[in-house]
Amino acid sequence: MTPLSLAAAPIVQAALAAAKDAPVLLGIDGRCGSGKTTLANWLAQQLHCPVLHTDDFYLPLSARCENWQQQPGANMDFYRLRQEVLQPLLHAQPAQYRAYSCAAGAFLPPTPLPSTPLTILEGSYSLHPALQTEFAVRVFVTCPPDVQAARLQAREGTRYAQFVQRWIPLEEGYFAAHDPAARCNFVLDTADIFV
Repeated sequence: MTPLSLAAAPIVQAALAAAKDAPVLLGIDGRCGSGKTTLANWLAQQLHCPVLHTDDFYLPLSARCENWQQQPGANMDFYRLRQEVLQPLLHAQPAQYRAYSCAAGAFLPPTPLPSTPLTILEGSYSLHPALQTEFAVRVFVTCPPDVQAARLQAREGTRYAQFVQRWIPLEEGYFAAHDPAARCNFVLDTADIFV
């Protein structure tokens, strides 16, 4: 077995048990660079379920409040994510959404999402209280600062400075204010899992 399959086996078991009371959601929150997307994609393969990404639900710049850069989560469209996607899925209805691309500054074509027993939501702020949504399984993914820095430098290249100056402080502010890890069924340190 791989380090990931060993570490994530309890999450798979919890998700399978929860999905018997379908439809349900599995939320994966945590630090940038900690492996949220990698874990979500791996779990989706094991559990045969779709993955939603909070990165698809950024607010357009014109819709953000003036001081959004000082408010953790103020760049997210929690209302649209909840109303257009999460609530329909929890009521066994299909959903459809248009991801917002910050790079293009526009909404992308609609993405249909079928009703399934289990859906994974992953990304920063996935477990933010503003979502006002129940998750059957909650996972917090983390890693030490030096591991995070190395991963983000390799992944982001010249954009790494933006993470140091803006995104990491906002995330840490969110963690300090709401402590999502304390409300999770599983806390996974990926320092020795994803290398």
